[in-house]
Amino acid sequence: FFFFFFFCFFFFFFFFFFFFFFKQKTAYEISACLVGSEMCIRDRYMGIEEQVKTAHKMLHQKTGLGNSFLGWLNLPKAYDKVEFERIKAAAKKIKSNTQVFLVIGIGGSYLGARAAIEYLYSQNYNALAKGVPEVYFIGNSISEDYLSEIIKICENKDVSINMISKSGTTTEPAIAFRVLRKYIEDKYGKEEAKNRIYCTTDKAKGTLKKLATEEGYETFVVPDDVGGRFSVLTAVGLLPIAVAGANIDELMNGAGQAMENFENDNLNENDCYKYAAVRNILYRKGKQTEILACYEPRFAMMNEWFKQLFGESEGKDKKGLFPASVIFSTDLHSMGQYIQAVSYTHLRAHETPEHLVCRLLLEKKKKKKKKKK
Repeated sequence: FFFFFFFCFFFFFFFFFFFFFFKQKTAYEISACLVGSEMCIRDRYMGIEEQVKTAHKMLHQKTGLGNSFLGWLNLPKAYDKVEFERIKAAAKKIKSNTQVFLVIGIGGSYLGARAAIEYLYSQNYNALAKGVPEVYFIGNSISEDYLSEIIKICENKDVSINMISKSGTTTEPAIAFRVLRKYIEDKYGKEEAKNRIYCTTDKAKGTLKKLATEEGYETFVVPDDVGGRFSVLTAVGLLPIAVAGANIDELMNGAGQAMENFENDNLNENDCYKYAAVRNILYRKGKQTEILACYEPRFAMMNEWFKQLFGESEGKDKKGLFPASVIFSTDLHSMGQYIQAVSYTHLRAHETPEHLVCRLLLEKKKKKKKKKK
């Protein structure tokens, strides 16, 4: 139960931050033939409140499993201010001497940054970018064709690399870095190449840290208490986002506001816990799949980040909901008909428990009337 709240809290901490800070609206869909009888809806939702408070206490007092990786909880305010200034300085330098910025990483080492850039700007960011470098994310597959295409894109352009890996030994990023490091060194020579290679890695150990120190690459830190999939507000995400032109001071201010909004344990007020509670209730009732639906193509990588976060975090010991996603209206013409073949409803972001219960009861009564007819 604690892990449900742990990951739901993290995802919606940032999910709602992006919507609140950039003045967007949201709703998340949950399939729910299934909330049960009328009393069951009310009792289960209201009855879970004490468990929410317990989970909240475990989370913030850092007493539950995985407590050594809870640095993200206070990160929007308790981040390294000196490193933050170095990130901004590096981004400024990259924007002044680089036309193509290659971000090498897989999973949490790239999804958060790519999701943020595409959501804030566009899926067509690289075609529309003016006055800032094009940003390409690589090292997240073993496709030789894709890597060859990236090298062709770099021809006759100034290039810089950001290698992101806690250890430096993850297969896909390691392959991409080996190829592109050689490309940069052949293009500029070793002396200039070291001014165009940035490494985001462990503070003191690991293959990548050792190499960066030996070669003289500028390095940034993945904090020990922040897991890779939760690292978007560290150098892992902030450097690419800053290079793309976003104001990361405002980004951290917005995240700080989200932190304050969601650090209370009130189920009636905390949207993160509303989502986690209903999600947990449906899981206990035997639901197996959760679908995150959006109507905006530039939200596509947010969908992918959602799947990575929940899939990697909860998908252990044969437990957890299977995270899936669709992009409407495109998928309405394919997956939409499949989803609509079962009963479903929306859980709206700012809906109170009372409104949720009343709306679900009314929807159930309407369905019963239709069946009778």
